[in-house]
Amino acid sequence: MSPAPKATPRRALITGGGSGIGLAIAKELAANGINVTIAGRNAARLEKTGLAFIEMDVTDEQSVIDGIKSAGAIDIFVANAGAAATAPALKTSRAIWDEMIAVNLTSVYLCAREAAPQMRSRGWGRFIAIASTASLKAYPYTGAYAAAKHGVLGWVKSLALELAKTGVTVNAICPGFTDTPLVDEALDNIVAKTKTSREDALATFLKDNPLGRLIKPEEVASAALWLAGDNAASVTGQSIVIDGGETAS
Repeated sequence: MSPAPKATPRRALITGGGSGIGLAIAKELAANGINVTIAGRNAARLEKTGLAFIEMDVTDEQSVIDGIKSAGAIDIFVANAGAAATAPALKTSRAIWDEMIAVNLTSVYLCAREAAPQMRSRGWGRFIAIASTASLKAYPYTGAYAAAKHGVLGWVKSLALELAKTGVTVNAICPGFTDTPLVDEALDNIVAKTKTSREDALATFLKDNPLGRLIKPEEVASAALWLAGDNAASVTGQSIVIDGGETAS
């Protein structure tokens, strides 16, 4: 009796995959037999990862259309690309507002619009948005960012309901402050602006976190791997919070 043919590995595309959470997810999925492609704007950074990559700007509609088309069949899409800018709410410039909405919210809409239909046509798919605890609570000086991240959850829940009977799940992961270059940059900005120590700046990030430490990117990656699997087929429209208990405290 001849052996059963091997199943074709599932294929994943991860935006913002050159560093931080995106890279951790890419490595975790690849280590578990998934064919991974990462996307981003910095080709040199993407190339250094050793993973297959495409150049794509998630704030540019045509770039998203072309990038997802060039990636071919996608079973798992992780919309991870994002950015955070800070300003007092009533001094937030229109430029900052537009940037935060574009990179954190509109990008998720564009990626889902282009990637989800092909998943639906094959009867299986996983769309995962990397949101934030700022999707669930407020932080001072992050009004535009928080507005965008709150919007991500609204989009995820609505899309999940519409795709519920298609075999495609749609979920968000909401990490707290995570040990990534994005948080490093934020700490640098606080130190430069306030002349406080880096330790004190970090303490302000962790003051509401019962565990008292930054989240590890690998912890977020493990959640993404689970959501991407067959055993999470009934999990959709959810926000998986990884925050050391911050939003529970």
